[in-house]
Amino acid sequence: MTTPGPEPQDVPGLEPGGSVQPGDTPPDAGQTSGLSHPQPIPSRLPAIITIVVIGVVVLGVAGFFLVRALDLL
Repeated sequence: MTTPGPEPQDVPGLEPGGSVQPGDTPPDAGQTSGLSHPQPIPSRLPAIITIVVIGVVVLGVAGFFLVRALDLL
């Protein structure tokens, strides 16, 4: 939830309609600062398992074609 900014009629430097004069900066709005607790580091295990499974499938397909090529000789 953000904090609402000040009312437009109470902010100096605003022109009618709410636009900012050239060279002025708009008023700061409320901000949140930081997190309430440290974020956990995600596990790398799913990525490692995926790479191993892909490697096994690639080696299986390559082995299949190698056996087929040797059988044709």
